[in-house]
Amino acid sequence: MDLTPEDLEAEFSLPTAATRLDFLSRRDDGTSTLNSVHDAADEHEDDDWSALKAAGTSLDVHEALELLALGEVVSRKAHDSQLVGIRAALRNGASWEQIAAALGVTQEQAWDGFAESISTQLEPGVADAVRQLAGARPTS
Repeated sequence: MDLTPEDLEAEFSLPTAATRLDFLSRRDDGTSTLNSVHDAADEHEDDDWSALKAAGTSLDVHEALELLALGEVVSRKAHDSQLVGIRAALRNGASWEQIAAALGVTQEQAWDGFAESISTQLEPGVADAVRQLAGARPTS
């Protein structure tokens, strides 16, 4: 079964996805040999917790794919939250210079990203009001 970001996006909220992503990324100790394939026949036959300790903490294929998909889910959800954050900042009087600094981009890039988010995430009637809030595109 393939694991896609779309499969996980509906299942996980941003905090839950980020927590699971953090858990999986910390669990992989990176000690497995590069370019080697894990052979399930090499696993310990003991069915207890000590077998896990002896086996190391490398992710299996499903967990590794889940880690990749969750990274994309978190990225998408975090990107979508920019619209909310920028709207709140503008409503409270923040300048595009301040918003750009918070995002680590230029004012033009911040405004362009906001304009794109408006177009893709909001209904037309709401989008028009938010465009007015954004004002004219800043220039350096």
